[in-house]
Amino acid sequence: MEQRIGSSSQPLDAGVNPAHIPGLTVPVSKDEPQDARPQAEDAGAAVEEAAAEVTEEAVAEAPAEGSAEAPAEVPADGPVFEAADRRARIVADAAGVRLALDDQECEFRWDEIGAVETATGRFGKRYTVTVHTPDRRWYPIEIEAKSRAQHKEWDTQLDAVLDAYFEEEAAG
Repeated sequence: MEQRIGSSSQPLDAGVNPAHIPGLTVPVSKDEPQDARPQAEDAGAAVEEAAAEVTEEAVAEAPAEGSAEAPAEVPADGPVFEAADRRARIVADAAGVRLALDDQECEFRWDEIGAVETATGRFGKRYTVTVHTPDRRWYPIEIEAKSRAQHKEWDTQLDAVLDAYFEEEAAG
């Protein structure tokens, strides 16, 4: 499967505006009355308040530096795959797949995923997970493992999650 690069496949705005990436932001409804939308000063206060809460939660739940796996936050009992390095993080659980790289995050529900692919480099310790969507887009993320032996462990954990949730959604 190839992904075209160039102006013929995507409008210029899609490369600049993160709202055009599915799963990255929530679309704003234009049918909403102005009264229902928060005012600028209310929105700023709400964002600051939410950021403070997220920061406090992140500090409380943050894994040790260099930790490959952190505690799971799963709404249902079942397998969870979680891997992280100093920059990247992937979580796959009952809710779907979440990818994070530095300050960018995206989330895919199981019904938005066409396939999940893993790859390991021939040399080195990089483990690549690529989420493919039905509209022929893909979102790769690379995570550096402590050792190459950890790749097999991660493959086993991710396969268990995919067997439990992805196949179930595809059949249902």
